[in-house]
Amino acid sequence: MTALHTLGSSGLRVFPLALGGNVFGWTADERTSFAVLDAYAAAGGNFIDTADAYSAWAEGNRGGESETIIGRWIGSRGNRDDIVIATKVSQHPEFPGLSAKNIKAAADASLRRLGTDRIDLYYTHYDKPEVPVEEIIGALDDLVRAGKVRHIAASNITPERLRASLDFSDREGLARYVALQPHYNLVSRDTYEGPLQELAAREGLAAVPYFALASGFLTGKYRPGASVGSARAGSAARHLESARGRRVLAALDEIAAAHEVPVATVALAWLAARPTVTAPIASARTVEQLPALLGVAELRLTEGELAALTAASA
Repeated sequence: MTALHTLGSSGLRVFPLALGGNVFGWTADERTSFAVLDAYAAAGGNFIDTADAYSAWAEGNRGGESETIIGRWIGSRGNRDDIVIATKVSQHPEFPGLSAKNIKAAADASLRRLGTDRIDLYYTHYDKPEVPVEEIIGALDDLVRAGKVRHIAASNITPERLRASLDFSDREGLARYVALQPHYNLVSRDTYEGPLQELAAREGLAAVPYFALASGFLTGKYRPGASVGSARAGSAARHLESARGRRVLAALDEIAAAHEVPVATVALAWLAARPTVTAPIASARTVEQLPALLGVAELRLTEGELAALTAASA
């Protein structure tokens, strides 16, 4: 059985791959989403990442579709106590921003859609610098004290705002961020590595990176001349145009062949081995896509392989 990892200082024990819920209600309908969730749970997975805004961008959607599907799945399976649910606030069309009033209203709406009485990990989805950190942390602390949220976290935040948030929590004895969700992968390292990663390491925050497979580019299915039917094909394929992207693919191909595993598994294993990272996030539109993601729980790359990938992605 795969060992669970402790998420920062939270005490939460999570599977080493967080299942991304952005596709539920978008490129995966409810029936397919249930099948993916069932397969993930059957493999020992217990960490599901979503957001209240998923997937408002899709035609006909209003936001909240992913949470609703996850809530129905948990309700039908009766497994709420076995699952760690992470969701986010600030981007839902009806609940935009991080004012104290909005944070609390959005949390209540998420709880209704999820069909649960608590959110295990609640992220500020995108920081809003116009809102004082004191107001944001104060509202999140109220949710923790009310038992609606167990732990709080931040995504898409600058080191300066994160530092100010942590300092305020410490000074006032309020709930404190336990995790970060940065944009981080083999072809996108600059936004996290450096001051933000160093701060996370110093403060004991767990990193749970999104776009861990660069919108699918790091699955290896995007090649010169190849046509891929995916809603995110454009953003993934652009990495082929860079020397860095091509170097990374070549290194991934070599290491994947040596281990006889999919390219995606190697890309996730590199990320999982990075300082501060507890569990990368990756999503599966179909059950068939899941084994390559779940493989990260078992694959251990050598120091030489990790160094080769790090050098290729520099």
